[in-house]
Amino acid sequence: MKKYNPKKIEKKWQKYWESHKTFQVKEDVKKEKFYSLIEFPYPSGEGLHVGHPRPFTAMDVISRKKRMEGKNVLFPIGFDSFGLPTENYAIKTGKAPAEVTKKNIANFTRQLKMLGYSFDWSRQVDTSNPKYYKWTQWLFLQFFKHDLAYKKNQPINWCPKDKIGLANEEVVNGCCERCGTPVEKRNKEQWMLAITKYADKLLAGLQNVDYIERARVQQENWIGKSEGAEIVFPLRMIPGQSDDKHSVTVFTTRPDTIFGATFVAVSAELAKKWVDVGWQANEDIKKYIEDILAHRKSSREEEPEKTGVEAGIVAINPANQKEIPVWITNYVLGEVGTGAIMGVPADDDRDKEFAEKYNLPIIENYTKAGFEDHGKRVIRYKLRDWVFSRQRYWGEPIPLVNCVPCGGWVPLPESELPLELPKVKKYQPTDTGESPLAAMEKWVNTKCPQCGGPAKRETDTMPNWAGSSWYFLRYADAHNDKEFASQEKLKYWMPVDWYNGGMEHVVLHLLYSRFWNIFLHDIGLVPVSEPYAKRTAHGLILAKGGEKMSKSKGNVVNPDEVVAQYGADTLRTYIMFMGPFDQAVEWDDNGLVGVKRFLDKVWNLQEKVVPKTELNLKLQTSLHQTIQKVGEDIEGMRFNTAISKMMELVNEMSKEEKLSADYYSALLKILSPFAPHMTEELWGNLGNKKTLVYQSWPEYNPELTKESTLTIAIQINGKVRDEIMIDADTAEDEVKKLALASEKVQKWLEGKEPKKVIYVKGKLVSIVI
Repeated sequence: MKKYNPKKIEKKWQKYWESHKTFQVKEDVKKEKFYSLIEFPYPSGEGLHVGHPRPFTAMDVISRKKRMEGKNVLFPIGFDSFGLPTENYAIKTGKAPAEVTKKNIANFTRQLKMLGYSFDWSRQVDTSNPKYYKWTQWLFLQFFKHDLAYKKNQPINWCPKDKIGLANEEVVNGCCERCGTPVEKRNKEQWMLAITKYADKLLAGLQNVDYIERARVQQENWIGKSEGAEIVFPLRMIPGQSDDKHSVTVFTTRPDTIFGATFVAVSAELAKKWVDVGWQANEDIKKYIEDILAHRKSSREEEPEKTGVEAGIVAINPANQKEIPVWITNYVLGEVGTGAIMGVPADDDRDKEFAEKYNLPIIENYTKAGFEDHGKRVIRYKLRDWVFSRQRYWGEPIPLVNCVPCGGWVPLPESELPLELPKVKKYQPTDTGESPLAAMEKWVNTKCPQCGGPAKRETDTMPNWAGSSWYFLRYADAHNDKEFASQEKLKYWMPVDWYNGGMEHVVLHLLYSRFWNIFLHDIGLVPVSEPYAKRTAHGLILAKGGEKMSKSKGNVVNPDEVVAQYGADTLRTYIMFMGPFDQAVEWDDNGLVGVKRFLDKVWNLQEKVVPKTELNLKLQTSLHQTIQKVGEDIEGMRFNTAISKMMELVNEMSKEEKLSADYYSALLKILSPFAPHMTEELWGNLGNKKTLVYQSWPEYNPELTKESTLTIAIQINGKVRDEIMIDADTAEDEVKKLALASEKVQKWLEGKEPKKVIYVKGKLVSIVI
């Protein structure tokens, strides 16, 4: 028997699958479809590290099992290739982003094929390819035509390092989620997508899908729906003087607590508006307002220490006409609610903390008001419209021109799509907030498609989230040049049956792509409202010591090196064996050695294989138990315990002198999703001519999963004194007789009759003397 040679065998089967188009799939109404999806990777210059294959391998295991169950499986792949890292590399090196991207995609493709994933490569997409982003632009225009895309001058999150505007979702703890630079607030005209109009539909849709609880809760919290009331508090700008001209509207979810209000807290943003329209605030107040606005962090970060300054204004509580002070604070945000709240320290922890710090009254006992008594019922959301333009080069051009005679922005006709990115000499963004495209005068100055007069192109580009907001739809019909995807193919493949991705994308990509799909469903372009029937998530693979892998720390494990030493099947199986899939796990080279030893045992078992053997009840039971557990564990993403069970079975098989071909074949089938190359080779060695990929998943017999023999403990006065082996169907009276006949039991009985003999079925016999 030849020794297992991963390098030779893995390349052989990768070539076979590619030449035979084994994983290419077509619509077949006679077969049940299964659409399996991974988050397509961003093709960075570093290539894959061993963290990337964890989700890819998991969904490959699931996809391979579904094929063997007779499903028509779509498991596609592509590249999310627009984005800042490539552009920053272009700025540093002078190399064109398109050139860098092409090289990176080639390297990623090599690595993914090296790992033996069963992707349908014929459907590959690349978001920076004009043939793809033609339809990204076309879809954007649908938002524009339905008044869901608009340009607005407003305060935005600005990253001074990357020189771009950021959506709230891209700000983490007040810093740019990509480079970590503290974010500033700037006023700038930006394209926006009106995702807030879909807040209720985004919430409602979560009730109709199978998402892990963490993902569902994060989306609900991000949308942040609150039902409450807006209550108008009259203001006296000068205490002691009547004033019917001014008021402040507060938002509260507890209007019934109005009698407990002891102050009104307003945001710095609202206070600034008062100053701008003539409020004569003193210099200390003005400085406090400016300081808060200058250092305002994302509303989603953990709250800083609460601070405030008394405004010198009093508000009149409309419930009891009492005067209460107005404070400007840092814990009330201008973008949430009305930018003002009533402070009720007895019923709100934040208000209580603020009141105690500044010695404000706390009314412990007060009469609760009826909801209808004060204010107007309203619904508020934390969700804000999506900032959809970037002041950078490497992104989809926005297909609009500004024409003054036509009254503003005019969409390009479909015949002029794609609007391709022009080649530029410099990729550096500017401090003025203009993209490098603004310097391309010949490209910027154009003709209006509506009136034929002079017009200017939009020079901002779309964010990197644009292409990933609909790629799952393009996979259904990847080469269609007439439409983004045909209705017929979308009806067959959608929704995605199982989508796995990172938790870090739950309030970014996952929310955005659901928004796009629901909108497209509303206008009749896609057949389902929710794009993903099921969503799961995975934990990270950490470096030794529990640190996150990073190039700067020098702790990245390169899969090329692992495959060169151990083979792809060992890497795949080890990644699935490391620990619970949804938890972070630490890389350990010793674990690789153990998995390689397991696969070697499977390889060596072929020496024992014969057409038939005498029935071995114990091995038969183990096999059927293993088939059951592996199948159930794959569906539950408990890959580590599935592999552990197969290891136990292989250990049992290794003890046999001869092994039935049927038993060995069943083992190869259930192991094949994890170690597809080696099992294909062994399947062929058994004389099979057809690929293992489409063989039937083995069925287990529930009756045969039950143990045929049982080990029964014998206790005397509560202490185990012996064990006996019995057939599983042995009657109770017979078990008791066998227990009492035991030599060790007879020794302890010393000729006495036991007071009690109790049989706990399948477990023990308890004797009391």
